[in-house]
Amino acid sequence: MLVHTLIEQKLLHAFDPVFLDVVNESHMHSVGPGAESHFKVVIVTPAFEGQRLLQRHRAVNAVVAEELAEKIHALALHTYTPSEWYEYYAEKPPASPKCLGGSKRDKLPVTD
Repeated sequence: MLVHTLIEQKLLHAFDPVFLDVVNESHMHSVGPGAESHFKVVIVTPAFEGQRLLQRHRAVNAVVAEELAEKIHALALHTYTPSEWYEYYAEKPPASPKCLGGSKRDKLPVTD
């Protein structure tokens, strides 16, 4: 089963989100074709009510712990309650930062 699908199924089951977007961003990094190593997750669920950001991230990481240990190199998390989501991002989910790891970083100009 694809890593993307595993992540999605586990998060759907654990959090019953009102919105979930699991994006494979591996193509933006220095990995081979078809890689599944870099993901962005945008999850909106009432389960995050009353939780701080760190608690939310720990909860998501616990659900996908096996994939993090064995298959995922990077996981960008955007975790919201429904009210936060509709107030800030309902029209456009947040973008992930550009990757500067591996060979892409080596191509940056040197400045002093």
